[in-house]
Amino acid sequence: VQLVESGGGLVQPGGSLRLSCAVSGFTFSGYPMKWYRQGLGKEREWVARISRFGVTTDYADSVKGRFTISRDNSKNTVYLQMNSLKPEDTGAYYCYADRIPPLWGQGTQVTVSS
Repeated sequence: VQLVESGGGLVQPGGSLRLSCAVSGFTFSGYPMKWYRQGLGKEREWVARISRFGVTTDYADSVKGRFTISRDNSKNTVYLQMNSLKPEDTGAYYCYADRIPPLWGQGTQVTVSS
C-alpha cells in the first residue's frame, strides 16, 4: 500500500504548481481523498477534499478560488492544481486516503519565494 506525492518545488509568488499523488495497493475509487499541508513550525492543516468519484470537492478558506483538487480513478491518482501561489502556501504537502486505517503519503515540499 503506497501513496507517492510528486510535483513540488520552488516557485515565485503568483506562480503555479500541480501536485500528484499516485496510489497503489488498495481500491482507490473506493475512498475520498484529501490534501493536507504543514508549514515549518506549524500544525498540519487540511487543504482540500474530493469525493470518491470527484463529484464533490471542498476547500479550506485559505486556498478557495486558487487551488483545485481532482482525481483520475483510471490512473489511481489525485491532483492538486495550485495557482496564484503565496509565500504562506509554503510547506510540505501530503495526500491522505480517507479510509480505515487512514493512509498518508510521504509529502512533497512546496516553497513559494522570490
